[in-house]
Amino acid sequence: SVELPARMADTVRAAVASGDYADAGEVVRDALRDWSAKRRVATAELEELRQLIREGDESGPGIDAELVFARLRAKYAAMAEG
Repeated sequence: SVELPARMADTVRAAVASGDYADAGEVVRDALRDWSAKRRVATAELEELRQLIREGDESGPGIDAELVFARLRAKYAAMAEG
């Protein structure tokens, strides 16, 4: 037995009344399946992000972006002159 706020209970009753579901339990089971699937996806995405962060940390020291862009500007300026 689960107590729902009135608005949610009305939504469950409407889903059953529309014929989309046979009973309230079916609505709740479907909602829990959707919630579980969303949690699995979120957990997988979070683990992927953590793995990418680990890979970045392990890849060595970073290079200052301004230094990289300055080198590129100088390289292409020399190519344009040459």
